[in-house]
Amino acid sequence: MKLVTSAEMRQLEQAAVDAGATLAQLMEEAGLAVAQEAWMLLGTLEGRRIVVLVGPGNNGGDGIVAARHLSDWGAEVALVVPRRRRDESLIDGLAPREITIIRGEDDPAFERAAAAIEGCDLVIDALLGIGQKRPIDPGEPLALALQRLRAAKERYAPPKIVAVDLPTGLDADTGAADPLTVEPELTVTFGLPKVGMYQAPGSSLVGRVQVIDIGIPRAAQEAVQLELLTARWAKTALPTRPDDANKGTFGKVLVVGGSSRYIGAPRLSATAAYRAGAGLVTIACPGPLVPMLAMGIAEATWLPQEAAEDGGLRGESAIALRSEWPKFETAVVGPGLGLTDETRALTWALLPDLADLPRGAVLDADALNALAAMDDAAERVPANVVLTPHPGEMARLLGTTVADVQARRIEVTREVAARLGCVVVLKGAHTVVCAPDGRTGLSPYANPLLASAGTGDVLAGMIGAYLSQGCAPFEAACLGVYLHAATGEALRQDYGESGLLAGELCDRLPVVVKEVKS
Repeated sequence: MKLVTSAEMRQLEQAAVDAGATLAQLMEEAGLAVAQEAWMLLGTLEGRRIVVLVGPGNNGGDGIVAARHLSDWGAEVALVVPRRRRDESLIDGLAPREITIIRGEDDPAFERAAAAIEGCDLVIDALLGIGQKRPIDPGEPLALALQRLRAAKERYAPPKIVAVDLPTGLDADTGAADPLTVEPELTVTFGLPKVGMYQAPGSSLVGRVQVIDIGIPRAAQEAVQLELLTARWAKTALPTRPDDANKGTFGKVLVVGGSSRYIGAPRLSATAAYRAGAGLVTIACPGPLVPMLAMGIAEATWLPQEAAEDGGLRGESAIALRSEWPKFETAVVGPGLGLTDETRALTWALLPDLADLPRGAVLDADALNALAAMDDAAERVPANVVLTPHPGEMARLLGTTVADVQARRIEVTREVAARLGCVVVLKGAHTVVCAPDGRTGLSPYANPLLASAGTGDVLAGMIGAYLSQGCAPFEAACLGVYLHAATGEALRQDYGESGLLAGELCDRLPVVVKEVKS
């Protein structure tokens, strides 16, 4: 499912107009859809009282059209108009109907509006749409309307709330929310869902989302580069598993990592790669770690390497591994390496060799931190590599702050992907996947259960497995991200929001994949 920014949505609306629609027709389609959804939410309209909060722009126009239909269908409708509209013709058209109109200038304390809201069955929030960028001034009439709505929502028997296109105060592009934003039961959005609906904190403030087709041309929609990852998409992207396969069919993965401080990380990546369907997984780690790691993953094979003084891999291991690359389809480099001078030397030396892997590689954890310190990173990173930074690692790659990364998650991920010429995965709530050409996938999930050590190692192993089975880097990354998050959601049903061990993701993954395929 495609997602759009506010600017892209305006372009799509213009495309509809260029194809023969009028703005009035688009508004009529939108308002009718809101009215229909409100009716379905209430179940019946006879005797039901509905308040429509009407803003000054097109969003308010959608609300007025909805009010007209709901009144015609038997509901008792009141309009609350905090601020005079630029065009009053839509409100004037309601004159033949028994619709109460409460204007802000006639009700400066919003007492009549408050009484109407508190006594109603449903409120339609049609105050502001996708154009809202600035904070709402607490003293302005729109703020008073939202304060009255919040008070009604917090009482014993609150009205249901339907938001038109977006809840008022929610940024369509970033998901940032004004403190006055009130969460609805349902958001009825038009054309395509907006990016901010799937960015924190906005994703927790939209309720159920219903997308309404208002006649946007299909070709214009297909040009949008941001895709919400879904189970339907994952089902089509999963590699086939022929009955006559052998382990070579599904690829061989080399995991390069491990140190005396981070012993378990390469095991988690290797286990995840097996659970995601890789045929054979080999771990290249410091030799002293092999006995400990082998107890937890009997299925792996091993390439023990000489340990550095700090307990990690030596830079010279890159030379020892060079002759091994032809045996593998892909590699996962970084889990548990630790950030040392030896790690920096190893990563720098390995990067050109990754280009020789026929199905690409994953660079994770301290390999990314080593990359961030390289002046020639853009020249050394092969195009077949997938980078999987968390926000701190991304901040180091960009030379910025975590706060800046989190405020511009999609933008910064696209920036790094374009600069380095490879696929980049920015982990966290609503993980972002970007290709150098701008294609972007977005996880629909934000799950605190996954905020624990080792879950990133699992994701890296999963992406490596999908690479080894023949998925292109962007598709492999999107598939790993979606199924990793979907597995977390399945475990959330069992555990709640805390207590997950990363290895439990590996155990549950095959079950989730089976459900996606069914």
